[in-house]
Amino acid sequence: MRVLAIDTALEACSAAVLDPDSGITASESLAMTRGHAETLMPLIARVMNGAGVEFAQLDRIAVTTGPGSFTGLRVGISAARGIALAAGKPAVGLSTLAALAAPLIATDDGTQVVAAIDARHEHIFLQVFGVNGRTLVGPRVASLRDAARAAMAAPARIVGSAANKMAAAWPKGAEPPLSVEQRAAPDIEWIARLGAAATDGYSPPKPLYLREPDAQPQDGARLPRR
Repeated sequence: MRVLAIDTALEACSAAVLDPDSGITASESLAMTRGHAETLMPLIARVMNGAGVEFAQLDRIAVTTGPGSFTGLRVGISAARGIALAAGKPAVGLSTLAALAAPLIATDDGTQVVAAIDARHEHIFLQVFGVNGRTLVGPRVASLRDAARAAMAAPARIVGSAANKMAAAWPKGAEPPLSVEQRAAPDIEWIARLGAAATDGYSPPKPLYLREPDAQPQDGARLPRR
């Protein structure tokens, strides 16, 4: 399964090619909070050239679908859908939370993992994974306090852009997290591996927002139509 993986959901613009025989053959990840739209396609071209494959030789395109930046999600998903359509290949969407948790679950699938993304305004996007990666708490947005309570139900490892925030909000006297790994974005190589492992029944990628955007139309300043 030769996979092109794309991630623009959070604070990185990333792509990688996974080859069924030799693993990751090319990858590139640039840290950024904005500018994904201008950066992504040239970055994908460099990665494809580095891997030495054409788009028609891909078996699948995998892309993170959120939660994350509203603009970033649209950039990555649009690119994945466009490439998939042009190459005649399927595209699959993967949760950003699952991508963050995947390497920890692969290392130890016997202890709880909490994937936590900073949703701003003292809120967290989170998902809690139990033994064998089974979902205990599905993807949701919660207050920082409620997220910490959900995470401390069992000894847990916390990963994501809100990991340090959750650790700082940990109730006094409670058993501390087993580990805290601050990550601004998931590892693109794991997105490629998850994309290869995804079943064919996955629906086409669409954004997983979990909440409404912060920016709202300013109806009061709208000019009247003629």
